[in-house]
Amino acid sequence: MTSLLWDQHTCLPLQVGAEVESLTVYRRRGGALVSVNAGYSPHSFADTVALLSHFRAAVAAHPDMDLADDLDAVDAITAAERIAVVFDLEDSRPLDDDLDNLSRLADLGVRTLLPTYNHANRAGCGCLDTDDTGLTAWGRAMVAEMNAVGIVPDGSHCSTRTGLDLCATSSGPVIYSHSCMRTVWEHPRNITDDQARACADTGGVVGITGVGIFLGPNTPTLEAMTRHLEYAVDLVGVDHVGISTDFSFDYDDFVGEVTQNPHLFDESYTRWGTIQWMPPQTLLTIGTHLLERGWSDADVRAVTGGNFRRVAQQCWRV
Repeated sequence: MTSLLWDQHTCLPLQVGAEVESLTVYRRRGGALVSVNAGYSPHSFADTVALLSHFRAAVAAHPDMDLADDLDAVDAITAAERIAVVFDLEDSRPLDDDLDNLSRLADLGVRTLLPTYNHANRAGCGCLDTDDTGLTAWGRAMVAEMNAVGIVPDGSHCSTRTGLDLCATSSGPVIYSHSCMRTVWEHPRNITDDQARACADTGGVVGITGVGIFLGPNTPTLEAMTRHLEYAVDLVGVDHVGISTDFSFDYDDFVGEVTQNPHLFDESYTRWGTIQWMPPQTLLTIGTHLLERGWSDADVRAVTGGNFRRVAQQCWRV
């Protein structure tokens, strides 16, 4: 089976000058799209623009990958069995409290954005907050502007109520780019059944991710991912489930981020020791794994790429 692989969230080092060569692991028959994180809550608008400018130049200069500024470009790039690259943001802090910056970020290739990263900010609450008051008025205005400029709202890292409010507020599909199912594995970063249903009701997609501590007790295996995938499919239907790695291509960089920003994490990130990720090389085999479990070809195509492509078709600005 050869079909599009769509990894809705992965992480290069958040440093101007970071190389993009490691993304070549996604080179495969059928093509691949990779959404690369370009900033989170410690970053300002200037920081994020600098990162995006660097990543865009590096991708444009690379022989195996291309910037995918619209869906036609995605289709052309992946038809040539190359790697299509877009960008995402984890938190609204990089907006510098200016909603006009959303349009500027969309122009630089940002296609999804999380209102909050683990903890409360001006937009709403995070998944590690004990007091969950949901999306704020400013957060609702932000969602409306995201809908207008073609950036898809993303509930990963948000609190339960903020995620539900996100779905109630958005005029288009909402996604969870990299979140597993809390019923399968109890973790504050995982989402409830109600969140998954609300996401599906918008036409959105829940992206089951390959982070070991979200799949189980630090178990980044295809079997663990499949438990979450099959639970989500049974809950909301195969048209509303996708995949992502949330892979950190530079573990030392991730450790540095945790060390520099300990307030953004808690013991739920550390109690099982060093976080284990599913590498992209393993994710590339998920289609074969699911077929061997008896999944239909159509269902595998939907979950490994087709569903996130449909959301892009509905939401990205032409």
